[in-house]
Amino acid sequence: MVLQEKARPAAAPAAGVGIVRITIQVLGELLITAGIILLLFVAWQLWWTNVESDARQSEVIKEFAKDLGNQDLGSPPPPAPQETGAPAPAEDFGPPVVGAAPGHAGTIGIMYIPRFGPSYTRPIVQGTTSDVLDTLGLGHYATTAMPGAVGNFAVAGHRQTHGAVLDNIHTLVPGDKIYVQTKDGYYVYVFRNNQIVMPSRTDVLEPVPTLPGVTPTESYLTMTSCNPRFGAEERIIAYALLDSWRPASAGPPAEIAAQVAAAVGKG
Repeated sequence: MVLQEKARPAAAPAAGVGIVRITIQVLGELLITAGIILLLFVAWQLWWTNVESDARQSEVIKEFAKDLGNQDLGSPPPPAPQETGAPAPAEDFGPPVVGAAPGHAGTIGIMYIPRFGPSYTRPIVQGTTSDVLDTLGLGHYATTAMPGAVGNFAVAGHRQTHGAVLDNIHTLVPGDKIYVQTKDGYYVYVFRNNQIVMPSRTDVLEPVPTLPGVTPTESYLTMTSCNPRFGAEERIIAYALLDSWRPASAGPPAEIAAQVAAAVGKG
C-alpha cells in the first residue's frame, strides 16, 4: 500500500506532458493549414487571376474586332512598283486621326509590343479602376489624351497578376516600337526611356510628362506599372513618342501584320 501511495503523484506530470504534446500538435496542424492556405492564395494571385484575365481580354479583343465591321485589317496593301534599287517613298497620311474617348470600361483599341513577344496582344480600355485593370487589360487614364493626339496618352497595367499585361515593361530598350490599333488606324510609338518613381508622382501623367504647366507639342505614350515586379512600393514608368500613323484603310504596318491578322480572327 505504501508503494502504491508514493507512486500516485507521478501521474500529474504525465498528464501535463500529454497536454503540452496535444497543444504542440494542434499548433503544428494549424501552421501547416495556414501555410497551405497561403500557398493557395499565392497560386490564385500569380496563376489563376492571369488565366481569368487572359480569357476575358481575349473576349474584349474579339468584341473589338467585330466592331471594326468589314474593314480589311488582315494585311497591308501591296507596295507600288519601284525601280530596282530605288528606296520606297515614305508614306504620309497627314495628321493622325484622334478618336473620341469611350465611356468607362469601353474599348479604345489594341496594343502590340514586339519586344514582349510575337503573341503580345492586349486590349486598351477606358479607366484605371480595379474593375478595368483586374480584368480587361491596359487601363487608359481618362484625364489624358487619346492615341495620336498631341499630349500624353497614358495607360496603366498590372505586372505580375490579373493578366500581367506589363510584366516585361523593364525589358524595353530605346528604339523599340509600340503599336496602338484603334478603329481609326495604327499609331506607332517609339520607346524612349523609363523611370522609377514613388506612387505619389502623378506628374508623369501631365500633357508633357513630369513638366506641369508646359504646353505639349509632341504626342507621348506613357505606361505605368508597379515596381518591383513582386511589389508595389514604387512605380515604373515607360515613355515613348509618336513616330507615325496610318489609317485603318491602309492596313497594318508590315511588322505587326501577322499579329493583327491573328487578333481579329483572320490568321
